[in-house]
Amino acid sequence: METMPDFQPLYKQVYDVLVRRIAEGSWQPAEALPSEHALAAELKVSQGTVRKALDALVAENLVQRHQGKGTFVAEHTQEHALFRFFRLARPNSDGDRVIPESTEARCKRRVATKTEIAKLHLKKGEKVVEIKRLRLIDGDPAVSEKIVVPLKLFPELDHQTALPNTLYSLYQSVYGVNVTVAKEELMAVLSNKTDEKYMGIKSGSPLLRVDRVAIGIDGQHVEWRVSRCDTRNIIYAIDIS
Repeated sequence: METMPDFQPLYKQVYDVLVRRIAEGSWQPAEALPSEHALAAELKVSQGTVRKALDALVAENLVQRHQGKGTFVAEHTQEHALFRFFRLARPNSDGDRVIPESTEARCKRRVATKTEIAKLHLKKGEKVVEIKRLRLIDGDPAVSEKIVVPLKLFPELDHQTALPNTLYSLYQSVYGVNVTVAKEELMAVLSNKTDEKYMGIKSGSPLLRVDRVAIGIDGQHVEWRVSRCDTRNIIYAIDIS
């Protein structure tokens, strides 16, 4: 039985215990959590309190309920991660997402810059892995990406033989890092010579710059990604409710 702080609502205390256990790997991706009854008995709370905590976890996509089977730790499959975190779509398509394909990535490790230290909450002198790749839609260059992650969280990432289309599934399955939140800033920019070279567009063409910080289940900043998107044939689509 874990000791729970008493300065917040009881369901939130249970929520924090469950989040900590998932972050520590007590239950692996796609593994079932104990039943509500078992968790309630262990934590000495009502089953209703456990259910409310699980409802909050479901709302944040940390766990998934399967009717008649139980509650499972959310797994970042390629399809699941693409749907949650990739929001490009074709115009006039009711927001139907397009599926990007990745070309071969270029990886290197180096010391973090001042901006990367700030974005990823690192200390001066810490090393990062930088990944650059081009993403295709219908075979045409559409997005150039620069991805920076802390080396301490992803050792030997730059030595992976092949990186998957969606990195979040690799982060979870190989390194035990669960991305739960992505904070984005969007800005209209003009293309530069690098864009012209890798994306086959004219210098000075309009692009959408997407600045994203991915945050893990424990609140740690685990990735900084800058995507430069050619929006001549695609749009950034999001549902607001």
